[in-house]
Amino acid sequence: MMRHASLLECSSRQPDNSIRLLFHRTSINLMVRSPLELRHLRTLLSLAQTGSISASARLVHLSQPAISQQIKVLEDWYGLSLFERKSVPLKLTQAGEHLLALAREVLPRVASTERDLDKLTQGEAGQLRIAVECSTCFEWLMPTMDTFREAWPDVELDLISGFHCDPVPLLLEGRADLAIACVTKKRPGVAFHPLFGFEIIGLVSKRHPFADKAFLEPEDFANETLICYPVPDEMLDVVTRFLTPAGIFPPRRTTEMTVGILQLVASRRGIAALPNWSMQMHVDRGYILGKRIGRDGLFGELYAATLPEPSAYLLDFLQTIQDVSFSSLRGITPLP
Repeated sequence: MMRHASLLECSSRQPDNSIRLLFHRTSINLMVRSPLELRHLRTLLSLAQTGSISASARLVHLSQPAISQQIKVLEDWYGLSLFERKSVPLKLTQAGEHLLALAREVLPRVASTERDLDKLTQGEAGQLRIAVECSTCFEWLMPTMDTFREAWPDVELDLISGFHCDPVPLLLEGRADLAIACVTKKRPGVAFHPLFGFEIIGLVSKRHPFADKAFLEPEDFANETLICYPVPDEMLDVVTRFLTPAGIFPPRRTTEMTVGILQLVASRRGIAALPNWSMQMHVDRGYILGKRIGRDGLFGELYAATLPEPSAYLLDFLQTIQDVSFSSLRGITPLP
């Protein structure tokens, strides 16, 4: 029985001596069980996605020593390094790339099979009504829905219309099945699922006097209009965690539309603060400028809220959010 033949199939190039050693070791230990398990493949994939052991540990909900131990087990078994030491972000060796290719081939097939089993036990049809806190979520929500439809074509997806500054109560009212929110106040009958962390950046016009500043300080907002969504103060991290503690209370101008915020900032009508993942495209295009808020930055967290016992397809939707987000959004981090 030849073990790990799929590793050779992952590359059309002739394997170098280190890879030959991997398979030579395999061939002389045919009767010894390989330590390679699905958890190792998930860890390798998370390391490739995040680029660090600490971020990977948060993504797969393990400790950093546990991640390091998994890698050590594989490296000791194969007699090869899987990562280049002291590289930032972590860089895979050729042996690591082969195992990563295996993870990318095997894990989706495992997920698909488990999904099929869920369909057998719970049925394939249903409804998933989604309420979001702000329109910036559509940056990753629409691709997530497209991916989800391929796996669950008989689940009807519906976005709850209107602007919801606090969408979580819609769950308890029976009007939504999933709510996306930044605030995680404990509420009876509601379960919160961590999605990802992100940096909140300040947005200024290219012609603004702050255009050359490396970061914004609370005093910079004192004589500016804060452009934001029409939500209470407690839902604005830039207000509760940055401006109010410094005694800064700038005037407001609100709009429900993200494009409206962008237009007002570009026209020098004020300063805004929004998630980096929602604004990076506009910053890259030079439409506006993005500035770190405070010397060390201002960071937020995004959660999904559901009722305590979500369906199989709802749980799969939550996993799809993370899969799509970590493969496409820049600057996000796993949450514990």
